[in-house]
Amino acid sequence: MNNLFLLGCDWGSSSFRLKLFNIAEQKVEGEINTKEGVVNTFKMWQVHSKKEADPISREHFFKQKLKNNVGLLAEQLSKDLNNIPIMISGMASSSLGMLDVAYSNLPYSLDGSTAVSVTITADNDFQNNIVLISGVKSVDDVMRGEETQVLGMISLLQKDNLCPEKVILIFPGTHSKHIYIHGDKMTDFKTFMTGELYDLLIHHSILSNSVSATKLGLVSEDDFNMFRKGIAASADSSVLHNIFSVRTNELFEVLDKHQNSIYLSGLLIGAELRCLLNEEKLPIILCSGSNLHKFYKLGLDELGFTNRTTILSNEIIDKAAILGQSLLRKVIFKNSK
Repeated sequence: MNNLFLLGCDWGSSSFRLKLFNIAEQKVEGEINTKEGVVNTFKMWQVHSKKEADPISREHFFKQKLKNNVGLLAEQLSKDLNNIPIMISGMASSSLGMLDVAYSNLPYSLDGSTAVSVTITADNDFQNNIVLISGVKSVDDVMRGEETQVLGMISLLQKDNLCPEKVILIFPGTHSKHIYIHGDKMTDFKTFMTGELYDLLIHHSILSNSVSATKLGLVSEDDFNMFRKGIAASADSSVLHNIFSVRTNELFEVLDKHQNSIYLSGLLIGAELRCLLNEEKLPIILCSGSNLHKFYKLGLDELGFTNRTTILSNEIIDKAAILGQSLLRKVIFKNSK
């Protein structure tokens, strides 16, 4: 069974996903999805270490968390998952994760041949080999997790002849990524703290009293108009001044708190996407299956990128990480022979 299946784990900063992947049939047979991200797990290990007279290592603590989730998935599927290799991408290979693994360098080959990984050999306590997949670094930027998604995504797009020779992939999120592909390599990428800045502003700044902290969505025509207004305001080069206008919008009763939240989102996403106006006019692929999808699509439309933008389906986005892990399993297994 261990040659026919793969346990693929996407262990991010704030979330944990574990899937059993049927390699032959190219389908996911079951999954565990929790909020036990790397950051919380690291904090739990720190608390545990302070309490215990003989604390366990960070690696062992993370392995125990992983083992518990493998056990839950085995119980859910009524299958023995021992001896199936586990491929882990995301923040588990960082200084906050199971082990700190050095980054790969750019250019990063899309066949997985330049990926850096570390294998933790199975033992009596945990009978699965664990492969920690590292991230990628440029001269001034880093990523962990998205590179594995890119491998799977590009392989799917190339299979259907949908991937241009040169293209920009946009991954919205807490730390949005703009990833540059040229031929069979990732050549550059840029990180934008758009999501994190939005969260900080609405919860921990003077603006918190001027906005609604409820989950956003573009539902009404008024929502769309408020977002467009934020996109338009992002044209002003002084984004720090524009952010303060959220305060005066509410103070002078120009916008209510809900409208202000949508406006702020447009302001920040607009500032991020406007960076593409100074780039070579490359095709763009939007890679988002989350609630941010509508925001980024509208932002790209407003800034004139519609004709060169492709929107990926949720199905492709959801399969990307596990397919990338499957590709890397093949490469790593081949190199270890």
